[in-house]
Amino acid sequence: MDALTALHTRVSTPRLGGEPPDEKELENLFKAALRAPDHALLRPWRFLLVRGESRKRLGELFADAQLADDDATSEAALEKTRNKPLRAPLIVVVIACIQPHPKVPDVEQLISAGAAAHAMLIAAHAQGIGAMWRTGGMAYHPYVMQGLGLAASERIVGYLYVGRVEGKVRELVPLPVEEFVTEWTA
Repeated sequence: MDALTALHTRVSTPRLGGEPPDEKELENLFKAALRAPDHALLRPWRFLLVRGESRKRLGELFADAQLADDDATSEAALEKTRNKPLRAPLIVVVIACIQPHPKVPDVEQLISAGAAAHAMLIAAHAQGIGAMWRTGGMAYHPYVMQGLGLAASERIVGYLYVGRVEGKVRELVPLPVEEFVTEWTA
């Protein structure tokens, strides 16, 4: 698939299963991520792979975080939270590694890590792999960040759920470019 086709046709695919990407496919995802815009070459990102039984442990971490917030959480709600990481055979935790820099503010580094995540989504689509970027409360919860081993200067940009597409992919609704683009004339 050529680059423009991949960029123009990518959609989030929430129904994922099957085998996780193989090592070559994963390498392509990370090679794409490492080409994200990066002011001052700080490389303000890192990635955690969560697959196999580790997805269950991540679900337990999520449930523990939920209980830390509300010890009266129902068992049904906890079970739903525990099962979230099981929605795909692989989860890539995209982490922004914020570093003090006189010319590169924190927000630029966070956006750079976000661009790396986006590049991974495009690379997955180009290889026929489904993916979905998820966040929610567990992306910002201090208990989860600690449990995943994040440093105080790191932030979770998102969880990329990755796998083989199951079911129908939603149709793209074309957006009229002219509604989003104007020309500035000083």
